[in-house]
Amino acid sequence: MTPHTPSGRRTPAHAAAADRSRTFPPLPARTGARGLFAASWWGSAWLDALETTALDSARLARGRTYARDGHVDTINVTPGRVIATVRGSRPRPYSAEIRLRTLSDQEWDTLLDAIAAEPAQLAALLAKKLPSALADSDVRLLPGPGDLVPRCSCPDHGRPCKHAAALCFQVARLLDADPFVLLLMRGRGERELLDQLSRRNAALTAREARAHTRRAPAPGSPGGPASAAAGERDAADPVTAPQDAAAQPEATGPGVLARVALADRPRPPLPPPLPLPAQAGRPPVLPGGDGLPFDPETLTFLAADAADRAHACLAAAAPAHPGGARPARRSPFPDLPPWEDAVRLAATAHPTAGLTSATRALYRDLAAATGRAPTDVARSVAAWRQGGPEGLTLLDTTWNPPAGDFDRARSALLAADLPALRPRHNHLTDPERGIQLRFGHDSRWYPYEAEPGTDDWWPTGPADPDPVGALTTLLAR
Repeated sequence: MTPHTPSGRRTPAHAAAADRSRTFPPLPARTGARGLFAASWWGSAWLDALETTALDSARLARGRTYARDGHVDTINVTPGRVIATVRGSRPRPYSAEIRLRTLSDQEWDTLLDAIAAEPAQLAALLAKKLPSALADSDVRLLPGPGDLVPRCSCPDHGRPCKHAAALCFQVARLLDADPFVLLLMRGRGERELLDQLSRRNAALTAREARAHTRRAPAPGSPGGPASAAAGERDAADPVTAPQDAAAQPEATGPGVLARVALADRPRPPLPPPLPLPAQAGRPPVLPGGDGLPFDPETLTFLAADAADRAHACLAAAAPAHPGGARPARRSPFPDLPPWEDAVRLAATAHPTAGLTSATRALYRDLAAATGRAPTDVARSVAAWRQGGPEGLTLLDTTWNPPAGDFDRARSALLAADLPALRPRHNHLTDPERGIQLRFGHDSRWYPYEAEPGTDDWWPTGPADPDPVGALTTLLAR
């Protein structure tokens, strides 16, 4: 179990565990790029370790193409392991990973001591560059031939297969941007390393300060005029003198006081937020596998719903257009009963109206979970796509609208030379043609159709505030 403090804050152990896992979104495709895949010398060294032990150059070339075309999805880096899903020629992607030996504690001590002894190496790391002196130290940081161990869930047993090779090429791009990714693969995270280097630098500075203090002449030194008096005072009080000497250490070199470095000062404003996309993106398809603690299709389904909710939340918080008021929006987190929420999930996470094998399986699962027929689920999903909660309400219930828009609709339809519809409650129906308009509480008209002479009505097309427009669209189908 992960330990927690009574206040609910993360413990150092929890923070260290979080620091040892980094997730990177899919890297963009490299359109038109045909040169060296890695831009840095350390990224090229990573690829050299892959290419020198590859058994099939054709698989490497195919993996390079996969990486360049953006077939590698989200990448997760942890000590000794890099994993990602790679989309190949089949609909479901494969799970590819690269393993690399982590450094021992003794090797880490040697490496950290070397960095602490040379401030220029730490400065280079903070600038996202890997010092060549550090890579050539006694501890081998970059992988050599045979150090990278590829694995993949595909049936190809090549070492590496094209999916693992594509992952390797993309990792080289990550290393170009941040060499701390390599240090994480070797066993320790960036924040953890910087904390350890900070402690080593503090200890090194303290040792140098004590050595400098011992070398510096003082009034009580053997060569000073007050040496005799100092000797008597030290003999009388051997504790006071060392404390007095350490109370005023001299500066050992140029630096900045902490209170100056941490002082509050004006900072540049944050950049403006990115524009909201027209619609939420779709999550990557997760690979299948035996023994997983979750269903990949269900997780993908819920991730799509989370993206839709986040998009609705951002849209609701968007600033109003210049000169206009903020448009009224429905809450992105409606409080719905289980049945309605299940219909909402099916309608929003799978926005296409077509009945594919995946949607049929989804409808069967929802029907079994809610005690309804798959046809009822499909009809309800169509109603939700038509008008959300109001469309679902009109599917099963009728109401008697007050005099006004509903009564004027029949005259408007006749004036437009459209078929006369028979009124009943909030419905206008022509059973011989199998067409129907339902008037909603939101003053919109919801078109329905059925086989002529039957009562099996299905929502068809979007709702329209104009009955003439709704019926014209319905007749044109």
